[in-house]
Amino acid sequence: QVQLVESGGGLVQPGGSLRLSCSASGSIFPINVMGWYRQAPGKQREFVASIRIGNRANYAIAVTGRFTISRGNARNAVYLQMNNLKPEDTAHYYCNYQNLGNGMEYWGKGTLVTVSS
Repeated sequence: QVQLVESGGGLVQPGGSLRLSCSASGSIFPINVMGWYRQAPGKQREFVASIRIGNRANYAIAVTGRFTISRGNARNAVYLQMNNLKPEDTAHYYCNYQNLGNGMEYWGKGTLVTVSS
């Protein structure tokens, strides 16, 4: 089992920035991918960004150039720096962990990001 806890959401004005954090605990497999997904009201959950240690990050087109994903030194954390936020970025953001050894996938409970003036 892997537990994921997100933090850093909140209310921000358009053009502002937020940094999301996700900490993983439990049975962490060293070869894994961590990332972020989001779900806006009335919409399906969508991919935002992911990163595997030692590999390049992947981003959704909608956030490329504005969001930056990174991994912590302890390798059990992932961060999402969000700049130039837009109202359409408003959503619940969910941390995701994938064990590349056995294919198991885990989700955090989410953190709400609201972009509004």
